[in-house]
Amino acid sequence: MARIHARRRGKSSSVRPLRTEAPEWSNTDTTEIEKIIVDLRKGGMDSAQIGLVLRDKYGVPSIKLATGKRIGQILADHTLEPDIPEDLRNLIVKALGMRKHLAENNKDYHNKRQLQLTESKLRRLVKYYVRSGKLPKGWVYKPETAEFLLSR
Repeated sequence: MARIHARRRGKSSSVRPLRTEAPEWSNTDTTEIEKIIVDLRKGGMDSAQIGLVLRDKYGVPSIKLATGKRIGQILADHTLEPDIPEDLRNLIVKALGMRKHLAENNKDYHNKRQLQLTESKLRRLVKYYVRSGKLPKGWVYKPETAEFLLSR
């Protein structure tokens, strides 16, 4: 599959082995795993960090195989899901960092171009989330109010 903003193909990478059930050596206690996920979320971690901690500290290679749900579904069941989806939030943080850099270095043309590409990805993702109902109708990314969104 091709890249969005580059005229090249993607690199092949390793693929997780196909499994239909959790390995016998892994932790499969559903209630304990859900409790850990809720505690880590209340501690301020996002879902990607929670997955890494569960893999490294608690020996859970796949939360979906162990519990039958994804981390986002477990957080939604406990009403702990974030207002802004995690990937959108990460793109907003990236765009804000670029804007801060451009405020000091306004001749950095490479960064200007990268900011345009990042914000176009951001707008495309916003359209998807509004269409799928994860964001309210009429939600629009505005660079002026982006820092306020992240502070909530």
